[in-house]
Amino acid sequence: MGITAKNIRNIAVVGHSGEGKTTLCEAMLFNGGAIDRMGKTEDGTTVMDFDDAEKAKKLSVYAACACFNWKGVKINLIDLPGFYDFEGERREGLAACGAAVLVIGANGIIPIGAETVIDYCLKLKKPLVIFINGMDKPNADYKGTLDALKEKYPGRLAPIQIPVMQGEKMTGYVNAIQERCYEFSTSGPKDVPIPPRLKTEMEAMQASLMETAAENDELLLDKFFTDGKLSKEDAVHGIRKGILTGGVIPVMAGSALNNRGVINLLDEIVTYMPTASDRLNAFATDIDRDELISVTCEEDAPFAGQIFKTVYDPYSGKLSYIKIFRGKLKSGMTLYNPDTDSEERVGQIFVLKGKKCELVNELGAGDVGALNKLTSALTGHTLCAQGTKIKFDPINFPKPCLSLAVRAKNKADEDKMSAGFTKMCEEDYTLSVEKRTDTGELVLSGQGEIHIEITAKKLKSRYGIDVVLSEPKIPYRETIRAVSTAEGKHKKQSGGHGQYGHCKIRFEPCDSEFEFGDEVVGGAVPRQYIPAVEKGLRECMAHGVLADYPVTGVRAVLFDGSYHDVDSSEMAFKLAAALAFKDGMLKAKPVLLEPVMKLKVAVASEYLGTVLGDISKRRGRINDSGTEGGLSTVIAEVPRSELMKYATDLRGITRGQGKFTTEFLRYEEVPPQLSEKIIK
Repeated sequence: MGITAKNIRNIAVVGHSGEGKTTLCEAMLFNGGAIDRMGKTEDGTTVMDFDDAEKAKKLSVYAACACFNWKGVKINLIDLPGFYDFEGERREGLAACGAAVLVIGANGIIPIGAETVIDYCLKLKKPLVIFINGMDKPNADYKGTLDALKEKYPGRLAPIQIPVMQGEKMTGYVNAIQERCYEFSTSGPKDVPIPPRLKTEMEAMQASLMETAAENDELLLDKFFTDGKLSKEDAVHGIRKGILTGGVIPVMAGSALNNRGVINLLDEIVTYMPTASDRLNAFATDIDRDELISVTCEEDAPFAGQIFKTVYDPYSGKLSYIKIFRGKLKSGMTLYNPDTDSEERVGQIFVLKGKKCELVNELGAGDVGALNKLTSALTGHTLCAQGTKIKFDPINFPKPCLSLAVRAKNKADEDKMSAGFTKMCEEDYTLSVEKRTDTGELVLSGQGEIHIEITAKKLKSRYGIDVVLSEPKIPYRETIRAVSTAEGKHKKQSGGHGQYGHCKIRFEPCDSEFEFGDEVVGGAVPRQYIPAVEKGLRECMAHGVLADYPVTGVRAVLFDGSYHDVDSSEMAFKLAAALAFKDGMLKAKPVLLEPVMKLKVAVASEYLGTVLGDISKRRGRINDSGTEGGLSTVIAEVPRSELMKYATDLRGITRGQGKFTTEFLRYEEVPPQLSEKIIK
């Protein structure tokens, strides 16, 4: 209560899996007094990794929120998964946050996944600070890591501290702007004299920071040219302005595990990171006027907020995480949902600390919280005050890119399984589930194998349903390449009324799925039995003669046959047609067909050659290449069977930076050597 948007910082903690994001969150929460002791990821005792799947995998799977106060400022932390498979969770968290802390290891390189995060934040103009973690580890290379970042992002990096090293361990830091040195101690950073050996480096950093500050403000630039320097206050203002517009990325260092440099990070978050009221590009559509409006972070304005994450709990029900853009959220309010054109009554309001929900009466503009048991609101939906119909843009999620077939171990659970997965797709927009008509399988699609595997385990823990995952069947087809004639005769005599049907059919290739022709003359096959012949053939089209795959591209022409006045029937002619089908297909040079996809890949130019080579290995044909948005693009045609795990493989060869889409093009003949394996 009493906290305004100017005293709120909404911070996403991002970085690749294993870099120490969750540990850094623990250290921040501990320093802020939100927890009594720091938990450990390997022990499953952290605030943010509270789900059973996270404890088992020892990595973050879901976006988790927690808040605490630091020097009169409320900091809302959102710990985001680092693994590629959980890109949807990252986008949800970043949509709610005004800034991000990127955690990377001090390994002398830019870690896998870090470039993707930096590029995404720069694209969205999301203010970012980099925390180089693991400075207590042997061979920690702060300088090498900083140099790698400067080379990749020239002119943007602004290191605002110099680590003080003793041997291979960081024992303190020099703040260049403040011209002060701090030594780590059990009671927090302790003010000590600046080591003489670091004074020259500090002066060089000061000059660089002043120049950076001046470049982000025209008035400061004039002052810098006139006086040759800037005051501390001016330098902070210029750097803060550069951070807000995305032109400056400050860099700090420390050890999250040993809680070193974390207090400094918190101080700099309060000093440099934008307040909730500084949020850029907060636009919405005024529905009545059909125009774009700017939504400013005003507490006295009509309420407007957006659901950025939805969680279904089997015991407590639906929980909706909300970012408040303007106005106040109070229990008992009735809000309008323009996405569903319905009203929502606000029940209980919570602030989150991992899995714990703390009840509050209201939340103000710029804050983050959660609502329970909303009726129709889903992720991305807008909630606004009645009479003010505005709508925020939905959160952009990546499409599912890897699929696995799924079936219930217990056949009786199949309906419950489908309903459970459908509910999970409402929580996670990067998932989809569909019953494929061409193979009859239920297919679960997501961002990768771990994503799908964890979803299946969640189904077990939430609904008690065990499932089996497997590679989806490829919907191969069979067709013919030659013309043949075949005879089918069904004759059965067992005393009394018998069965007789006899037809001669010509089979030939055609462009459509199936065509039926009738060239019977002289009543060799009576007219009333000809539809039965066609029906028998159509039923046979579902099962080819090579490997039982559906048949396509066949024209069947009935040209002759015979009948019996008493024993002939529709069923007899259907069975005769089936006999002719099998014989005719075998004689017409049957072949297997496979689905071919249009593949579009976007990668950094340095990976283009590797990607082209990989596509060739997959029997792909390159159709076009170019550039889009600074990335190299490739358009190719690749058999679907060669793309089953392409999402995982592309990440491996592009350090997580490659993106792709696929769409069905056509069917093509399978090469003979592969056809033999498939048939076998």
